Amino acid sequence: MPAITAENPLVLPRVTAPADARPRRVLHTAAAPSGFEGEGFPVRRAFAGIDHRYLDPFIMMDQMGEVDYEAGEPKGTPWHPHRGFETVTYIIDGTFVHRDSHGGGGTISDGDTQWMTAGSGLLHIETPPEELVVSGGLFHGLQLWVNLPARDKMTDPRYQDIRGGSVRLLTSGDGGALLRVIAGELDGHEGPGVTHTPITMIHASVSPGAEVTLPWRPDFNALAYGLAGHGSAGAERRPFGMGRTVVFGDGGALTVRAAEEQDSRSENFEVVLLGGLPIREPMAHYGPFVMNSHAELVQAFEDFKAGRLGSVPADAH
Repeated sequence: MPAITAENPLVLPRVTAPADARPRRVLHTAAAPSGFEGEGFPVRRAFAGIDHRYLDPFIMMDQMGEVDYEAGEPKGTPWHPHRGFETVTYIIDGTFVHRDSHGGGGTISDGDTQWMTAGSGLLHIETPPEELVVSGGLFHGLQLWVNLPARDKMTDPRYQDIRGGSVRLLTSGDGGALLRVIAGELDGHEGPGVTHTPITMIHASVSPGAEVTLPWRPDFNALAYGLAGHGSAGAERRPFGMGRTVVFGDGGALTVRAAEEQDSRSENFEVVLLGGLPIREPMAHYGPFVMNSHAELVQAFEDFKAGRLGSVPADAH
C-alpha cells in the first residue's frame, strides 16, 4: 500500500465528529464490475449501476489494478481528447507518465496525484514509463472524473502535480485510522488539490478492528469505496470491502469500521471517501466528453475532429 504514511499517527491532528452530528445511514452498496481500459489495463468500474443523483458531482471512477505485471506487460492509454470535466489520477503503487497538448504533464508514483482540468478541451496520454514496461512490477491506482458546472466547462485547461508528501495527514480520535486529505477539507484541515467544484477526497487506512467517525458537510453527498481489505459502513455496520461502493444518505457524520482480521495482502482496510456539492444541472456524457446538452456534445466532437482541442506534440511520435 501507499508510500505516504506516518510512523506514529498519534502525533497527527485528530478528527472526530461532534457528538450531536446526525449519522449518515447506508442507502446502497454496489459491486464494481471488472473491465479493461486504454490499451488493455484492468479496471473496476466503481460507480457502475449507481443512480447519478447519488454521485453528482462525480461522474465515474475506475480502480486501476491492482495488478502485478510481468516484463513487457504494463499498458497505458493512447492519445485521446477530453472536455467539460476534471480527471483525478491517484497512484498508490507503481508509476504513470502523463502528457497533454496544453503543456501539462509529469510522472506520478506511490501516493502522487495528477489533477487535470480538461475544461475547454485538450488531448492527453497516460503511459507506464519505459523502465516499468521492461521490468514489469506492481501497479495500482484510481482515476476519478469530477464534473464541472456549466459556467466552468469551457475554462482554460489546468494541470496540478500533487506530490504525495503534500497531502494533509490526519488521524481519527483514537489513532486507529490514518487519513490522507488529497483535496477539499476535513474538520478545517485542507488538502492540496484545488477544485472548481467543491469536493473532499480522502484515502483512509483503518487499522484492524478500528472504527472512524468523521464530520461530513451536510450539503455534500458521501461515498466510500473499498480499495483493499474489508469492514463495514455506517452505524448499522453494513458489510463492504474491496471492489464495493457505499452510498450514504443525509447527515453530518459518516462511519467506517475495519474487520478484526484483514487478508494477508493488506494490513489495513483501505478506503477512499468522497463527498461533493451536487451541481444539479443536466448532464450529457458520451465517451471522453461531459457537457450539458446533446448539442454541446456534437460541438465537442466537431471541435476535436477539426483539431481545435489541440494536437499531439511533434516529439511524441
